[in-house]
Amino acid sequence: MIISHRKLAASILVAASLAVSWGVVSPQQSFAASASKGSAVTASAALTGTIQSSVRLRTSPSTSGKVLKYLKQGDRVTILEKTNSYWYKVRTADGDVGYTSTASQYISTGGGTSSSAPAGAPVPTPPAQSPAVIEKVIAAGMGYLGTPYEYGSSRSNTRTFDCSDFIRQIFLDGADLKLPADSRQQGTWVKENSNAVTDISKLKRGDLMFFMEYRGSSASAYAGVNKSTARITHVAMYLGDGQILQTYSVSSGGVRVDKLSASWMNRFLYGGSVIR
Repeated sequence: MIISHRKLAASILVAASLAVSWGVVSPQQSFAASASKGSAVTASAALTGTIQSSVRLRTSPSTSGKVLKYLKQGDRVTILEKTNSYWYKVRTADGDVGYTSTASQYISTGGGTSSSAPAGAPVPTPPAQSPAVIEKVIAAGMGYLGTPYEYGSSRSNTRTFDCSDFIRQIFLDGADLKLPADSRQQGTWVKENSNAVTDISKLKRGDLMFFMEYRGSSASAYAGVNKSTARITHVAMYLGDGQILQTYSVSSGGVRVDKLSASWMNRFLYGGSVIR
């Protein structure tokens, strides 16, 4: 009898170890299962997630965690658990395990055979980002006031910026979101991931604004232009109250806050939110 009990205990421990190595259950769950006499090791099927925009995979559920890699739009991951309101523990198709944001602009969930993650907690649709996030982005941008302008600036440092590099950097700093590298791609990203608006009065604080090339300061200079097909040449951030945060030339002094003048309004194509 003693031998049979030992065999049973050993079998349970082996099964639990395999479940942990496969990432199906946590070590805590494994211990609980092995401690329960005669219990079987079972696990619910994990949810799958689809990456909606570039986001970091980290070693721990914190922005201070080391970055393992960048997950790209369209990548599929297995959600192992919802660690808290802000972080999922996931496994990539390559087998990398780490933590990524639960925010809906980064990941959508579904496609599993269970309505819960392996830890047993429900995985609801992540809430929309709070206004505090865009304020962090704006604060990051204001911290770069006066940074010199350079067309085609390096994306690997913050010594100089062109317009799209500046926008990309402040979302990376303030929201841990990596936007595309140039203004036209950023414009496409907004159209694909948000609601683009052509009416300036419908813009919200923190929205991006996309502009066509300069043709003159008067409205007549833009008469007959089909703005739905015009090429984007500049991006800025709307601050509200008729002000924009941007950088556009060496002579203007680099990163600065400007009034949304008639000249800028004439060039405006569309805008939209990155953080919703």
